[in-house]
Amino acid sequence: MGVLEALRKVYPPGALITDPAQLSAYECDGLAAVRRRPLAVVFPASADQVVATVRTCCEQGVPFVARGSGTSLSGGSVPVAGGIVIALNRMNHILKVDPDNLRAVVEPGVVNARISQAAAPFGLYYAPDPSSQVICTIGGNVAFNSGGAHCLKYGMTSNHVLGLKVVLPDGEVAELGGSSLEVAGVDLPGLFVGSEGLMGVAIEITVRLLPKPEAVRTVLAAYRSLEAAGDAVAQVVASGLLPAAIEIMDRLAIEAAEAAVQAGYPREAAALLIVELDGPRDEVQCDFQRLVEVVNGSGAYEVRVAKDEADRARIWKGRKSAFSAVGRLSPDYIVQDGVVPRGRLGEVLREIERLSGAYGLRVANVFHAGDGNLHPLILYDGREPGAMERAEQLAGEILRLCIRMGGSITGEHGVGLEKRQYLAEMFGADDVEAMRRIRRAVDLREVANRGKMFPGDESFEGARALGPHPLERAGVLSRV
Repeated sequence: MGVLEALRKVYPPGALITDPAQLSAYECDGLAAVRRRPLAVVFPASADQVVATVRTCCEQGVPFVARGSGTSLSGGSVPVAGGIVIALNRMNHILKVDPDNLRAVVEPGVVNARISQAAAPFGLYYAPDPSSQVICTIGGNVAFNSGGAHCLKYGMTSNHVLGLKVVLPDGEVAELGGSSLEVAGVDLPGLFVGSEGLMGVAIEITVRLLPKPEAVRTVLAAYRSLEAAGDAVAQVVASGLLPAAIEIMDRLAIEAAEAAVQAGYPREAAALLIVELDGPRDEVQCDFQRLVEVVNGSGAYEVRVAKDEADRARIWKGRKSAFSAVGRLSPDYIVQDGVVPRGRLGEVLREIERLSGAYGLRVANVFHAGDGNLHPLILYDGREPGAMERAEQLAGEILRLCIRMGGSITGEHGVGLEKRQYLAEMFGADDVEAMRRIRRAVDLREVANRGKMFPGDESFEGARALGPHPLERAGVLSRV
């Protein structure tokens, strides 16, 4: 029995698609430059259907990839040609909110922001807040150990996942961790979170909830140079303050955000710093006075304080819409993700500016400065011959810069397809082989998210989509 015949016994009509037109929506994720058409997409509504799908794939050696909203920017949920996509959007139930123990149990297809909405009546929230939190799913957050603006103070997804029920690549169900902060033995949730789907599929996730802070103060500071804003981050942290968030946007990002959502940013600024404090009211007020002193002394030419919650929401709306807003400035762009030590931010931003000039490509910078987590957006026109290759070369130069500075090739987007060739530049060959051995210990046939993270796999050879979008070539759409 073939894999499709076996899966048709598992899924009712409408929960398994093989029509080429419908499959085209699943050829890529947020990294639209790489596309592969899967053999089929299945929409499980239960853990049993996930188990049956994974077991079938393992038995027949068919690769599979789990997918939520498809917001991965590193190609983490691009399917292998001839493989199966397990779309988890129908497993979107919040199974339990436990205010007494500050826990929630959710299915993988739950959108990140919905957890905080469900916890809000109890005065609680879920802290990790990726910029795409109104659409990205918690299953993807677990796979890529996603971060967000407020992870400077509260940590990444891995710091908020207590337990997992997962389907291993052979179809076996395993429970990792539990509902307690204290875990005996090997930190298996720590191994699974951030493993980019190579260890299987999460079907139930227990997360920590936190009390909503009593007070919040948000400061917006404008600078005449990007480097000065970068240096200000180190000054804020060196002052002993621990803000909930420190974010930077440069001139291009400001222009894009203003065009999209009219956040009220100073349009003439070369860079903006957004700093937010939260916690007990008296503590926040004390820290706020110190923060304003530091920011005023860091070279900011204008400092604004959010007057109320609506003003604060407007500031954050501009920041969180910046990625998509950059589409107003360029028909195509690459969102890169790397990390550098905070103390070297100013130096790194100056070098990115030089590289931008050398390659003749505009780079917009909007990033989690408090974590040293850069998100340079490299603008190009995919209709121009060679433009995409030049943009990718520039992206690679920035990643190598991060490595030289003592940072990392990823902060929260994962390695995926996009950055797998740089893994061996950050780690030695022995380190990479050790990672492979761990993966093969649970997935000898490498059916789970095959071709991702490790260099050398040929599953995606020829999958890069150069030039105009296929719909443009077909005359279905055009860009202005």
